Amino acid sequence: MANRSILVVGGGISGITAAVEAAEAGCQVFLVEKKPYLGGKVTQINEYFPKMCPPNCGLEINFQRIRKNPNITVITLAEVEKISGEAGNFDVSIKIKPRYIDGDYASCEKVAQACTAERPNDFNFGMDKTKAVYFPHLFAFPAKHVVDIDELSEEEKKALAEHEVVNLDEEPKIMNINVGAIIWATGWNPYDIGKLSNYGGGRFENVISNIMMERLASITGPTGGKILRPSDKKEPKKIAFVQCAGSRDEHHMKCCSSVCCMATLKQVNYIREQYPDAEITIYFMDIRAMGKYEDYYQQVVGKDIDMIKGKPSEIKETDNKNLVILSEDQFEQKVTNYEYHLVVLATGMEPSTANDKIPVDFKYDVDGFAVNGSVPGIYAAGCVRKPGDVATSVQDATAAVIKALQSIVVKEVS
Repeated sequence: MANRSILVVGGGISGITAAVEAAEAGCQVFLVEKKPYLGGKVTQINEYFPKMCPPNCGLEINFQRIRKNPNITVITLAEVEKISGEAGNFDVSIKIKPRYIDGDYASCEKVAQACTAERPNDFNFGMDKTKAVYFPHLFAFPAKHVVDIDELSEEEKKALAEHEVVNLDEEPKIMNINVGAIIWATGWNPYDIGKLSNYGGGRFENVISNIMMERLASITGPTGGKILRPSDKKEPKKIAFVQCAGSRDEHHMKCCSSVCCMATLKQVNYIREQYPDAEITIYFMDIRAMGKYEDYYQQVVGKDIDMIKGKPSEIKETDNKNLVILSEDQFEQKVTNYEYHLVVLATGMEPSTANDKIPVDFKYDVDGFAVNGSVPGIYAAGCVRKPGDVATSVQDATAAVIKALQSIVVKEVS
């Protein structure tokens, strides 16, 4: 009899989709996520494009499907360390990190309030802080607290150890499972702006990535939804967007991430809603608004937006932490040198496999995207396979489930 269990690695929108689709097809599913919660980058987005609605509505529907399906086992704070075997018979070793705290929300939140140690809030890309005992974010699923033990002093550890729900002696665990197929959906990361030294990425506080802008615009973000300069929390009146920051570039990522142009246009609307009189400039090589999105593009650029066709060569910081962008302007046939209060880099979508490879002999393209067909029975899905928006990622995850089911059936027949 064939092994009809499936391992899904990655708890973002692709992994969640794959898990619920496979489980509802009758498979036993193990859903593994290295963060303490499910949802991936979608949880950090302020509004979906093009519907412009909060993402948590769609996520909650999927979380309900997970809660109600006994075929799904969710394993957070976990990473796959080893895979061996073949299609229909994979042995997998999973390392699970401890949370160090376990109890109802009220009990754990009491511990969090008593904690004095702080940590950079990675959910908001370090733009604010949380306690070292923290609830990951407002809509976190599973709804459980976590302890960042590395941020605790010995004195703080002793104080926390007095709470019944805390166990700082908890050790990592190894879980071994056997599955018939694997879907790898570990998603993407924004290209590291620290690698864009000519743009001051990581050095200039008021140069941020587009995903950081999503957090600034979110009511659950570091500024309660008010778009403010990180350096002094002042309202920016002159904002520039720089397209293709680290993508379509032989020195960084060669591919086009396909969603950055539309993300920028969406974020222009964020700014217009808060600051109707703000001066907004978009630096671009070309705007890729495919098909029906052309109308959205025309609508946004019609809102008194300056469009400079040219890729900036350098961004400099002034004494008051404003930013000066040096760029060509192909329309005007001249070099420009304009000053802004805030610069947003439209960074590309870098696959997680650019740095964290699948622990088998899988193949990857020049930018690190996983190439299906490398290993029978293991299928990459979503943005770890190619750049895409939420709808595309959901479709790709469903396709991966179909392939996984087919591989199991073929193994059963043979």
